[in-house]
Amino acid sequence: MTDTRLIHHVGVGALEWLWAHREGFRLEPEADPEVGFLERFKPVGELAMICKVLFREGVAGSRQSRLARRLVDHAWREVLDGGRMLVRGQRTEPISPIPFEVYVPFKELGYSHPDLERAVALNHRLDSWTACEKTPTRRLGQSAFQRRYGLPPRPPEADALGGTWLAATPEPWTVDARIAYDVTHNVFHLTDWGERPDGLPPGLAAYLAAWLPAWLDDWLDLERWDLLGELLVVDACLPDPTLDERAWQGFAAAQQPDGAMPAVREMPEGDPDEVFDIVYHPTLVAAFASVLATSRALTALARAS
Repeated sequence: MTDTRLIHHVGVGALEWLWAHREGFRLEPEADPEVGFLERFKPVGELAMICKVLFREGVAGSRQSRLARRLVDHAWREVLDGGRMLVRGQRTEPISPIPFEVYVPFKELGYSHPDLERAVALNHRLDSWTACEKTPTRRLGQSAFQRRYGLPPRPPEADALGGTWLAATPEPWTVDARIAYDVTHNVFHLTDWGERPDGLPPGLAAYLAAWLPAWLDDWLDLERWDLLGELLVVDACLPDPTLDERAWQGFAAAQQPDGAMPAVREMPEGDPDEVFDIVYHPTLVAAFASVLATSRALTALARAS
């Protein structure tokens, strides 16, 4: 098992970098219509989700917890303007699930906006919201978000899962980067981002446990740090996580002194905004993986004693 201090240190550095670069979580209300106003909502929702995991697991130090709360407050009050930007986004693209999906972790953390909630209630009744074409993994995610919000999932999660690559447990050597991200997000949705490891059907858990070590080796050797981090999260979501030592050591070694995690191989250079857009996601993933793995390691130590 990997040294718990090493795993924890990765998350400390990642959160420090995210706080120092919080202004990068910005929206672009005047974005070109070809790009779309909603494009930049995704980082904000991911930030809220990772901070929620940190609060939930309860393994962060006091400074980490304070930084996470300040990050969420900054995102809600300054970036989303107290939720008003989510309402604007929903009015711009009425049947897009993005404002709703971004809203859910904020709602779970105690933030709310009545106008957006009215839009969610309306959209949930519309066939268009369900019929809008999505990948199977996105559809599974939307169903999971509906359940977490307190709505009956449309379609039910079991039905949505059936159309995914992971549900078919096909030949594991066919996993490329796109499929691998679908696999990781399937696991995130099924387990509520690590909260319910038993949300993974036993057959899928066994399949992942059998092949995850090979996938970790592959993406470590390719220095695909963003995807390696997501697979380390998948490991921590399994009923019996391995906390793979070689993968964690390589992942930690790739982290920069300021806490940033490159996406692939080395850190990019150039315009700070462009660098942020490349680096924010692997750094969020590093914080996510660290919190879950630290929690699992401490649980294992408690059981051993």
